[in-house]
Amino acid sequence: MVALTGEMKELFSKVKLFPVATASKKGVPNVAPIAFVVMVSDDTLWLADNFMNKTLANVKENPRAAIYLYDADLKKCCQVKGKIEIKTSGDDYEKMRKMVHEKKPGLPAKSLLIMKITDVFDCMPGPNAGKKIV
Repeated sequence: MVALTGEMKELFSKVKLFPVATASKKGVPNVAPIAFVVMVSDDTLWLADNFMNKTLANVKENPRAAIYLYDADLKKCCQVKGKIEIKTSGDDYEKMRKMVHEKKPGLPAKSLLIMKITDVFDCMPGPNAGKKIV
């Protein structure tokens, strides 16, 4: 797995709504806005499943996702890709549920998607657009 740099972590901290892309086993794409995305370490993100339908179905078939990070003030963006593991019980799941319920008590927090970061790509226009950063 790869680790986010300090600059990437700063960018992550600015994002409020994360476009999360997945694809089915047959390659049918889906993009969903996810608000509860938490960086738990330099190489791991947690995504809370409150209302996932196609996203959850896709990661069950094809356990990979991409997340787009963009901030207009920083004028920076990158794409983070990784492998997904789904949890519906255990310590990590309970920690995520607690975080969700502290912010929004009425949300279901049905499952936890743990994303281990495998790649990060540059998204800024210019000669490095689409190039792998880490």
